[in-house]
Amino acid sequence: MMVNKVILIGNVGAEPEVRYLDGGVAVANLRLATTERYKNKNGENVDQTEWHNIVLWRGLAEIVEKYVHKGMRLYIEGRIRTRSWDDQNGVKRYTTEIYADNMQMLSARQDGDNNTTVPRYSAPANTASAPATTGPAAEPDDNDDLPF
Repeated sequence: MMVNKVILIGNVGAEPEVRYLDGGVAVANLRLATTERYKNKNGENVDQTEWHNIVLWRGLAEIVEKYVHKGMRLYIEGRIRTRSWDDQNGVKRYTTEIYADNMQMLSARQDGDNNTTVPRYSAPANTASAPATTGPAAEPDDNDDLPF
């Protein structure tokens, strides 16, 4: 059994970049900061911040374009991917990214309306290619016939 699963809660470091590929497929890139605080040997608080490159596809990217802004707190679930390329000088470069499957906005929307809901958005379980998305997670059906 193999698992490639990442869960992050952090703050968006800059306005997300959203672009549309051929065929109208949206892709968003954003930087997410997570900070760990601990005390060193001298008893001083030390903050260690890690920056994560997050990639969101299709509907998740469109949600990011509309609602996500610098400073917002996000919950991200996804997979780690490392890719490489050759730069202008022929030097091989690497980058590690988190391909998001699920996202939840933990900060209230900042678009001026009074709606402070923070919906969760998910991509389908099929991870063979860039994920599509669904809208807000379905509400549980309390009218089912299950005995539990």
